[in-house]
Amino acid sequence: MKIERKKMRGGRYIIVLLVAMTLVGCGAQRRAAKTYVPEPEAEGPTWHTCLIQGARVTVTTQDNQISANATMQVVRDSMLVISIMPMLGIEMMRIEATPDEIIGIDKLHAQYARAGFDDINRKLTPSLSWEELQQLCSAELPLGSERARLIYTYGDEVIDLSISYPTRLTDIPVRVGHLPLNRYTQIDITKWL
Repeated sequence: MKIERKKMRGGRYIIVLLVAMTLVGCGAQRRAAKTYVPEPEAEGPTWHTCLIQGARVTVTTQDNQISANATMQVVRDSMLVISIMPMLGIEMMRIEATPDEIIGIDKLHAQYARAGFDDINRKLTPSLSWEELQQLCSAELPLGSERARLIYTYGDEVIDLSISYPTRLTDIPVRVGHLPLNRYTQIDITKWL
């Protein structure tokens, strides 16, 4: 019985982190879009890869507050990886996303969950797209902000997410790729969505 509770708690953290990290992209676009005026010569991003090291992520819900450092690596329009490292630079959670799906990996509890954007958007208002998540993870917010703070609801859960971006490097080699999942147990994400 105790083991099952631990697994469910780990699964709940995967869901909260998956939702929280994906929620920010949508809100940052919506909130900032009201005051953003593009420059005439700017036709779009010119970078192919992006690396953000030492980002500080804080997720606050009614019950918990979780803060951790994160590294975000993006290959434009292909894949992104968010490594969450709460202490000593050890990756405890990892989020991998492609234009089709998001995978949350809880290394501490050896579990992972897969979800499509449609699955996450069932309880999420407003909905989230790959493009918005990519903007968030490359610090390419419309106002060029070094910080993002957003509040969302996912079902009955209120999630307050804050991210600070200390450094942003573009067009350098990044290490993105799917982590082999054979060591992890898959969680049925439909139980929480």
